[in-house]
Amino acid sequence: MNPNGAIIVQSNMEIMVEVDLPTYEAARDAIAPFTELVKSPEHLHTYKISPLSLWNAAATGLRAPEVLERLESQSRFPIPESVVTEIEDYMSRYGLLRLKKEGDKLIVESDDKYMFTEICNLKEVQPYVLHFIDDLHAEVDPERRGHLKMALTNAGFPVEDLAGYTVGDPLPIHLRETTVGGKPFALRDYQKEAAQVFYASGSEKGGSGVIVLPCGSGKTVIGLATMALVQTKTLILTPNISASRQWIREICDKTDLTLDQVKEYSGEVKEIGPVTVATYQILTQRKRAKKADEKADADIDDLTEEEVKKELANFPLFSQEKWGLMIYDEVHLLPAPVFRLSTEMQATRRLGLTATLVREDHKETEVFSLIGPKKYDIPWRILEAQGWIATADCNEIRIPMEPELKMKYALAPVREKITLASTNPEKTDIVERLLKYFDKPDDRVLIIGQYIDQLEALSEDLQIPLITGKTPNKDREKLYAAFRNGTQKNLMVSKVGNFAIDLPDANVLIQISGTFGSRQEEAQRLGRVLRPKSDGGAAHFYSIVTQDSKEQEFAMNRQLFLTEQGYAYKIIKRGDWDILCRTPEELAARTKA
Repeated sequence: MNPNGAIIVQSNMEIMVEVDLPTYEAARDAIAPFTELVKSPEHLHTYKISPLSLWNAAATGLRAPEVLERLESQSRFPIPESVVTEIEDYMSRYGLLRLKKEGDKLIVESDDKYMFTEICNLKEVQPYVLHFIDDLHAEVDPERRGHLKMALTNAGFPVEDLAGYTVGDPLPIHLRETTVGGKPFALRDYQKEAAQVFYASGSEKGGSGVIVLPCGSGKTVIGLATMALVQTKTLILTPNISASRQWIREICDKTDLTLDQVKEYSGEVKEIGPVTVATYQILTQRKRAKKADEKADADIDDLTEEEVKKELANFPLFSQEKWGLMIYDEVHLLPAPVFRLSTEMQATRRLGLTATLVREDHKETEVFSLIGPKKYDIPWRILEAQGWIATADCNEIRIPMEPELKMKYALAPVREKITLASTNPEKTDIVERLLKYFDKPDDRVLIIGQYIDQLEALSEDLQIPLITGKTPNKDREKLYAAFRNGTQKNLMVSKVGNFAIDLPDANVLIQISGTFGSRQEEAQRLGRVLRPKSDGGAAHFYSIVTQDSKEQEFAMNRQLFLTEQGYAYKIIKRGDWDILCRTPEELAARTKA
């Protein structure tokens, strides 16, 4: 027994972590690469070990002996034998099967003939096996490479894809030493390392996978570094037009490519160039059906592969180009139809970028199989300690319901309860207090929420401009630019602000409502204020939540990812609200300071 051990490993593959022990942080960091956080109440956090978490760890080079050594060094009690066996078994499965190319043939191979025969004869794998070459090799359908990888992962035997990639059309790309704006530019060590780990010197060991780093750490720059390594035509897919244009700005600012070579393909502009930046939405845009009852109205998951290709209006424009690299920005937001199309793009190098592998639709397995396993990540707090992202404090402000709202809430169905709690009118007072508190000339406050009616009312009350999905892109860009240069101190956004907005000087984020219990959303929203500040100042994140409601329950789930990264929420209740109230004298003193 180790009395200082902060973790207790249980036979159901769950790990209890005691927060109040001095060894907590070391234990949390030790297990983070191969576990997933399940819940995080005050004193005991629960993590789980899953096959997918172990396979992602194995893909980064972690092996079973090291995983077990980390558990044993941090555990209060001996590791159950069943857990040891499961870890060794699942981690040994990664690489047990390998995909390789022999001429035009795609071969799956193994070193274990008995296991190989069993796996290849599974009913979900059989359709992709053309014939057995010998006891350790089989030829598989090269046109179904992605389907085979998905089938094998779902069967519990992820294949290591060493079949290599087609050579895309060449495109010379070089990173600048000085940006177009005249600022010195160089890759940070972790950015260089992440790009090199993905590229793997051009070998079949690299070329597909996901880089997991926090917002504000320069994931876009890692994409540029990868493009400079691959030197080929590149297709970049992003969540929205604002993100696409941000990529275009960064490419032209930090590489020697020009606007003639970097094109936007969106609902507004449809151009294809050596580097094309497109949105997920435009790639999955469906053709209009001739009749209302035609199959175009069917769910995309109900269509065959050929029907998918026919239904998606813009897919041929991309599949006919000879891309050598595809970059999936914010890969955790990848729509289901793009997964379907990605099964056809397995011979193209694929780089996924994200702050979190958590998906609300639980399609992490599809990301692993079709985009690639996790190749590189660094805990947020490490980058914070190194000064690459801003120091952040996270706060949850709990507000009560007035008696009338409380009664209405008590009688409402579940879905309406969520809306009532999220749009609690008392939130307006807290926002006003926070705006008074953060009133220094250098403060930039971003207010974000889920409900448009709530945001519009608050925008009118506080006279703060609001950006929603209906705001024209031209107007959005003007407001973002004004916020960046300081002429607009406060800005309000709907969920369009969850991702891919470059607002480096936003130092305060106020979240007035969110998407149920979305962990990925919480990570993205904190990321809006994590970019390093020009004055080296801290970032402040406030989530306003209605106490004793469904919203409070969802808030606990949203915080899971940030807890996993080492951030602790401070709970501020009504009795503590005075810290958000400043007298004119205090405000004057604070402004002077």
